[in-house]
Amino acid sequence: MPIQAQALICDDRQTFAIRDVTLPDPAPDQIAIRTHFSGVSIGTEFALVRNKLNWGPYPLCTGYMGTGIVERAGQLVTDVKAGDAVYFRANAAMQLASGERVSCVAGVHSSHCVIKAGSTHGAYMLPAGVPMAVGCAFVMPAVGLNGVDMSNPRMGDVVVVHGVGLIGLAVVAACAYRGCVVVAIDVNDKHLALARTMGADLAINSARQPMREALKEIAPDGADVVFEATGLPQCVDDAIALCRTHGKFVWQGNYGAAPISMHFLPPHGKRLQMFFPCDDGLQPCRRAVLKNIASGALPWAKTITHTVNFREAPALFASINTQRDHGVLGAVIDWEAA
Repeated sequence: MPIQAQALICDDRQTFAIRDVTLPDPAPDQIAIRTHFSGVSIGTEFALVRNKLNWGPYPLCTGYMGTGIVERAGQLVTDVKAGDAVYFRANAAMQLASGERVSCVAGVHSSHCVIKAGSTHGAYMLPAGVPMAVGCAFVMPAVGLNGVDMSNPRMGDVVVVHGVGLIGLAVVAACAYRGCVVVAIDVNDKHLALARTMGADLAINSARQPMREALKEIAPDGADVVFEATGLPQCVDDAIALCRTHGKFVWQGNYGAAPISMHFLPPHGKRLQMFFPCDDGLQPCRRAVLKNIASGALPWAKTITHTVNFREAPALFASINTQRDHGVLGAVIDWEAA
């Protein structure tokens, strides 16, 4: 039987509303989840809203990380069962009451989700001790951990994290845990203060202090590894300049579908290694960050600045989309009353 649900829908005018939607009856290899919380990814989701990235036509239902309880499991499902707490990354399909198809990109901002359990972007058992309201934001720290794992900064290495939004903060925490000397760079003092609590040894506000001069205090020849985590093409050359000769540069941000440019000679002359992490490292990274949240090793609750009831979600999304200084770092939508 199809599932009647409510979802946060964005139309082609970039307006947001909670709409009644219909989800398909779960197939034998799928599960139906009652969403409790969904996490907001400001960078990727609003790139989709603004058509900087295009994963499908409007209307859209964004959101790609959530936690909830399995309500129904198909007969072929063996990984989870009804009543299990899970974390998940997508919603298979939905349509409006009018019959119009909604692009699930990836559709987790919904009171219910239907998904294939155990797929690469499916649903898995939530580790014991992880609060659903924090665990729903698991993708961002996993994205950061994936970049750290790929580039492999070592104990004692000087690491620069250029841009300490959610992904940058995850990089700070992972590198600090490895024993690196971590330098956080941003233009937001609140983000820099949070980076300090996540393990940064030095915080530089690049709007007030020249980055290269400040970095020379601890790394006269440049950093061993630089993570460019702003996702802003205009920041790439300045971040590359912070690397030492034979250092590493990590394209930790998502720079969109349009071509970007960079000055060739600086990284060429320094003979840099470059890394291009994509996605969240799948189950190994997701499981690792959730276990670290449960143990307290990753205090990810500190990054959640806004938790709203699902009925307040359209106003939150509108403010993020239209206000340059919206004050939101990490946001969570509570669907329990839906």
